[in-house]
Amino acid sequence: MSQPGTGAPAAGMGRRKFLGYLIGGTGLVAAANVGLLGSLGEANALTAPVPADLLDLNDVLTEAALPTSQLIKVEVHEDGTASFELPRAEVGQGITTSIAMIIAEELELPLEKVRVTLAPARPELLFNQLTGGSNTIFAMYTPVRVAAALAKQALLEAAAVLLGDTIGSLTAKAGEIIGSTGRVLPYGELVPKAAVPATTAREVELKPESEFRVVGTPQNRKDAYAAVTGQKQFAMDLEVEGALPAMVCRPPTIGGSAASVLNSAEVKAMNGVTHVEIVPSGVAVRAHTFGQCIDAIRALRVQWKPGTAEGASDDSIRAEIKSAELPMVVPHLPALAETMDFDFTFYFRSGSPLEPNSAVADVREDRATIWASAKSPIAAKQEIAATLGIPSGKVTFNVVEGGGSFGRKLFFDGALEAAIVSRACRAPVRLMWHRADEPRQGRSHPMVTARIRVAHLGDQVLGFEHRHTGVAVDFTHGLGEAITATAGKLPIAGNLSLAETIFETTQFMPYDFGVINQKLMETGAHDRFPTSAVRNVYSPDVRAANELVVDQIAKKLGKDPYEFRLAYLRKERVKRVLQKVAEAGEWGRSMPPGTAQGIAIHEEYKGVSACLVEIDCRPETVNRQVRDAVTGPLVTKVTFAIDPGLVINPRGVEAQMQGGISDGIALALTNSSHLADGRFLEASWDNSAYTRQWNTPREMRVFVMPSDNPPGGAGEAGVASAFAATACAYTRAVGKLPQYFPINHHDPLHFEPKSFIPPVPASPTDGLDHTY
Repeated sequence: MSQPGTGAPAAGMGRRKFLGYLIGGTGLVAAANVGLLGSLGEANALTAPVPADLLDLNDVLTEAALPTSQLIKVEVHEDGTASFELPRAEVGQGITTSIAMIIAEELELPLEKVRVTLAPARPELLFNQLTGGSNTIFAMYTPVRVAAALAKQALLEAAAVLLGDTIGSLTAKAGEIIGSTGRVLPYGELVPKAAVPATTAREVELKPESEFRVVGTPQNRKDAYAAVTGQKQFAMDLEVEGALPAMVCRPPTIGGSAASVLNSAEVKAMNGVTHVEIVPSGVAVRAHTFGQCIDAIRALRVQWKPGTAEGASDDSIRAEIKSAELPMVVPHLPALAETMDFDFTFYFRSGSPLEPNSAVADVREDRATIWASAKSPIAAKQEIAATLGIPSGKVTFNVVEGGGSFGRKLFFDGALEAAIVSRACRAPVRLMWHRADEPRQGRSHPMVTARIRVAHLGDQVLGFEHRHTGVAVDFTHGLGEAITATAGKLPIAGNLSLAETIFETTQFMPYDFGVINQKLMETGAHDRFPTSAVRNVYSPDVRAANELVVDQIAKKLGKDPYEFRLAYLRKERVKRVLQKVAEAGEWGRSMPPGTAQGIAIHEEYKGVSACLVEIDCRPETVNRQVRDAVTGPLVTKVTFAIDPGLVINPRGVEAQMQGGISDGIALALTNSSHLADGRFLEASWDNSAYTRQWNTPREMRVFVMPSDNPPGGAGEAGVASAFAATACAYTRAVGKLPQYFPINHHDPLHFEPKSFIPPVPASPTDGLDHTY
C-alpha cells in the first residue's frame, strides 16, 4: 500500500518497479512516470483522526504535482557527468544538494559529478514548479529516482551490447560499467550508444534502500564553498547589459501610494540619477549606484495618498480579531466534568529574509526577461505578463538562487515591481528593496488569537477545542490553485475557504484528548495588510498554544509534563523522539529557582519532532547588558530530536533544525512587529529582535533519527516545537502563564523608530559597522 497521496511506497513496503521514458534524441535523457499511486490512510486511535491524519498538505501538493512527473528529466553527458534542472527554488534549505545525492545514489555516480541547477519558469510543469510546505524532497524523491535509475539502465544495456555480456553480469560503480572480464567502460563513452532515436517507455527497478551508500550520509552542501567565499550568484550579483540600480521611495503608511512628486526635476538633476517615475508602490528612482538611489529617495518630496490600514494599531486589530472569534462547540459533558479556558495573542512579525527583496528586469515593448528568486515562478510569469499586457510566452522568468525565504518568496512582489519599474523607465533595472522597506511595506505573519477550552473528568481528557482567529493570510501565489486542483480528494466536509483547507491539512492533534475540534477564522482582507505564509504558517502559534495548555492540564492533574505527554500521545514515532530528548536532555533534573525546563512535540511534513529547552529567567540574566542588544530571558540549552522518515542528508537536516530552533526562540521571547497609526515601527534588521549571538543557547544538540517512512520535509520542521518548548520553559520558570507572544512585545521599544519621511536612513559614510 502506498503512503497517502505520495505516489511512492513506504520504505520497506516492496514496490520498486516503475515506468519511465527514454527521451528521443542524440543524448541520454530519462524521465519518470510515477502515476497516481496514492490512497487515503487510516488512523487507529481512540481520538477520531483529524483531516491532516488522512491527507495532509504534503499529500495535497504531491498529488497536484504528479501529473507532470514525466517532465522531471535526468541527463547524462559525454563527459561522464549528469545534470538536472530542479523545478523548485533553492533559498538556502539545501535541496540542490539533497537532489544531487538522490541522483548520485540511483545512478551510481560520484556526487561531485552531478550538477543541479534551477529551472526557469516552465508553465507545462503546472504545480510541479511550486516550492512550499517543505514538500520538495517528499514529492520529488521517487520521480528523480525513477529518472536516474532509467538512465543507469540504459547505460547498462549499451554496455552489455559492447561487452557481449548480460546485464546481470555487469556492475555500475562510480560512473563506470564493469564487465564480467573486468573491462571498464566510463559512462561518457556509453552515452551515444545509450541514446534512443524516439521517446520510448521503459519499466525500471529502483535500487533497494538497504544498499544506499550516498543517501543517508552526512554531506556538506555543494554550494558551501561558493557561499563562504562570496562566489554564489544571487539576483543582485547578475550583470545584465544596461541594467542600472533602482529603488522605490515608499509611502509612510501601509498600502499608501504616491499622488504626485513635488520636486521631480530637482531629483532627476542629482548626480547619477537617470529616472524618477511614479509607480503603484511609490516613486521609483534609477541611478548608476544604489547609494545614488538612496540619496535621491531621501531628497524626494512626495504627496502621499492614504494607506489601506490608516490609524490601525496593535490594540485596534486585536479588538477586531476578538470580535470575530467563533464560539466554542461545547459537547455534552458528564455532570462532574470540569472545563479549563485559555486565551493567547500572537502579534505581527515580519517575514523578511536576510537577502533584500530584489530582481533584475529588462522589459521591452513586446517582451520581458526577469531574473529573480521565486517559489512560484509560473504564477509570477503569468502575472507579470498580464500586468505588462503582453502574452505570457513573451515573458522569460529565470529562477535565481535566493538568500533565504521563510515563505516570503512564494510571493514575487520584487520581480513584478522590477518589471513595472523597467517599463516605466524604458530601460533595464536592478531593483533592490532597502532594508527598511521589508518590515514596513513587505509581508508579515498576521496577528492571531488562540482560544482553547479543555474538558476533563478526573484524569480523562474528554475534549479539546481550539479557535484560531486572525488577519487573513494571503495565499494568492499559486499554492491556492494546487489546493483547488486536488479539492475532490480532501477528507474535509463543508465549504471551507482556501485558508481553512490549509489549516485543516496541516494541524495535527497528536494526543488522545477525546473530541478534538480545531477551527480557523480569518478576518480582514489580505489587501489591507500584505501578509504571507511565513515559515511554518499556522503551526508555530497553534503548537505553542496547544503545548502550553498540555502543560496546564498536567499541572491541574498533578502530573509530570513529560509523563503526561507520553501517556496521551497516539503515535509511537512521536513517543520515540519525545523519549530521546527527555533522556538526552536530562528531563526533570534539579534546576535553580528562576530557571526551568520545557518540553514539546510537533507533527507535520511527514515527520515528527520533540524539543527540550532550558531557560534562565533570573534577574541577573534578564537584566544583563550587552551593547545594542535585546537580552531578557536566556535559553541556555536545547535538546532536539527529529524523525523525518528516510533521511537524505543528515547534516542538512541538522542545519535546518538549528535554524528552526533560533526561529522558535525568537517567536517566544523577542521577535515581533509593532503596529501604530497605520504603520509598522520596525525598519530593518537593527530594529529586529530576532535571536542573535547573545541570545543563542550555549549548548544545542540535534538528534536526527531516521525511520522506515518516506522522506519528509525539514525546511520548516524545527520551528513549532522549539517555540512551544521555549514558551513552556518560560512559564515554568516564572510561574505565570503568558497571555501574548513574544513575551517582550509590550515592553518599551528597544529602538528609536527610524524616519518614515524620508522612508530610508542615509547611507553610512564612515566605513564602520553601520548596516541597515
